[in-house]
Amino acid sequence: MISEGDLVPKFELEDSDGNKVKSTDFKGKKHVIYFYPKDFTPGCTTEADEFSRDYKKFKKSGIDVLGISPDDVDSHKKFCKKMGIPYTLLADTNKEVSKKFGVWGKKKFMGREYMGIVRSTFLVNEKGKIFKAYPKVKAAGHAKQVLEDFTN
Repeated sequence: MISEGDLVPKFELEDSDGNKVKSTDFKGKKHVIYFYPKDFTPGCTTEADEFSRDYKKFKKSGIDVLGISPDDVDSHKKFCKKMGIPYTLLADTNKEVSKKFGVWGKKKFMGREYMGIVRSTFLVNEKGKIFKAYPKVKAAGHAKQVLEDFTN
């Protein structure tokens, strides 16, 4: 996994409307990049809902929010519409960006091992440097913690 002090790896992904979004689009801006396993699952729904609930506070503090998962553009579009998500979700269908960040890895659930996204979040400053990394995030309460860490 990339660490605090590292630069954000360069990437280009499509958002929920099919628009190309590049990492360089956020140069000079503070932003949160959070990786989550799958649209419409309980933990991911909780996390998306909490970032949505606090979105105005993030924007007021000049912070953009980006969510990234292996789901495709259509799934993100439906998830955004159903959940009222006001921020950008990016489709990493080939897991290229997830691998660059080091969040694609072995997981365990009910005794079964499989490859997937390890829920993780990165706080990025205006220079494109990661100043805080959260590996293995618990969804509930996470958005509030991120906002506090960014604004303190």
